[in-house]
Amino acid sequence: MQRPVLSLLLWALLAPTVLAEPKILPMRERAEVIDRWLDTRIETVLPGLMQRTGIDMWIIVSREYNEDPVIRTFLPSKWQSARRTTILMIHDPGDGAALETLAVARYNVGERFAKAWDKEEHGEQWAHLARLIEERDPKRIGLNFSQTFALADGISHTEYRLFHEALPEGLHERVVSAENLAIGWLETRTPDEMVVYQQIVRIAHEIIAEGLSDRVIQPGITTTADVQWWYRDRIRELGLTAWFHPSVDIDRPGEPEEDMKTSIANRFDEDVIQPGDLLHVDFGITYLRLNTDTQQHAYVLKPGETDAPEDLKAALATGNRLQDILTGAFVAGRSGNDILAAALETAEREGVTASIYTHPIGFHGHAAGPTIGLWDQQDGVPGAGDYPLYANTAHSIELYAESEVPSFGKAVKIRLEEDAFFDGESTYYIDGRQREFLLIPRPAPVQ
Repeated sequence: MQRPVLSLLLWALLAPTVLAEPKILPMRERAEVIDRWLDTRIETVLPGLMQRTGIDMWIIVSREYNEDPVIRTFLPSKWQSARRTTILMIHDPGDGAALETLAVARYNVGERFAKAWDKEEHGEQWAHLARLIEERDPKRIGLNFSQTFALADGISHTEYRLFHEALPEGLHERVVSAENLAIGWLETRTPDEMVVYQQIVRIAHEIIAEGLSDRVIQPGITTTADVQWWYRDRIRELGLTAWFHPSVDIDRPGEPEEDMKTSIANRFDEDVIQPGDLLHVDFGITYLRLNTDTQQHAYVLKPGETDAPEDLKAALATGNRLQDILTGAFVAGRSGNDILAAALETAEREGVTASIYTHPIGFHGHAAGPTIGLWDQQDGVPGAGDYPLYANTAHSIELYAESEVPSFGKAVKIRLEEDAFFDGESTYYIDGRQREFLLIPRPAPVQ
């Protein structure tokens, strides 16, 4: 049955905005991208990092299903995990020669790491590894052990013991922590990755906006848990994964403002969404081995409203100002703790009530690199906060600014998180940042 023209016009005006379907590659094409990126990283990123850290041999060891976090970033796209005991040897022979990449394992590890051990020909695996090391006579042998960074602490106690038992006594003193090499490898982003990272973050932004709309939320009926699980289902529908369960929570006029500890404890509570609520979402996806981490806000319009209250919008603007203060303190070589202190000092001078808890983003959600505050450690983070900021790294700019909002009858925390890239000179948001509240429902076009 054909719809009357007037009915079609009315439907077009009242229907919720339909978001463009994001471009997401099928699995085979994703695999091709992942493998191409890995080759580029080994050729262009790894040599400089080995020279920077003074490690000319890097040994990465994993047993199946007990993987070193680093080895997963070296596995080809068709490998879901290590196999048996997988040992990767990366050797820098010096004099500008190409890196030697071997797999001391039963199998080739993709096209890059050639099989260098056959049990029937070479005997026991650890003994053969020791022979290969002796033949190359490295000056510093890096293993992934670290008291500070979990991501650089991947070798197990058993593997560490077996390695040392096999290694000749005269080489023991050459074994060092590969902490800085591992973190440098994980945190460094390539130009190819950054071209695509923008769309990955855009996909996350679009899913967030769709969930915080009247396509998903009916005030007075829909609960915060409904929206959380809608996000999980939507992520799966798109062929993506979530690296943590999304949270959706409410800040409501007249109700006491929660401290961060209580807010985190209650983030998965189930509350019915009502007009006048300020919604907060924390959301992250994984695609092409890269992660996003985003926090944004939506305001649920009351009957007759067409926009959020002005004082609430002013609070969001203060949150944006705090983002600028923080990224303005990004200087190559400055430690996370120094960046934190400089940003908090500026915020205090400008009268911004601030809390900063920013972290790197990349191969992991809470990724490798300098920690810039924790919500419960605003005076610095020993160890992880002492690590310096390097160029070509990505960071989740995570923080809150607290402002008095008379229309809510209290102070309100605007909790923001957006992914950004530091090129060594300046910082930019990979796919922009939230400057206006998402409105539920979206206002109809003005007639």
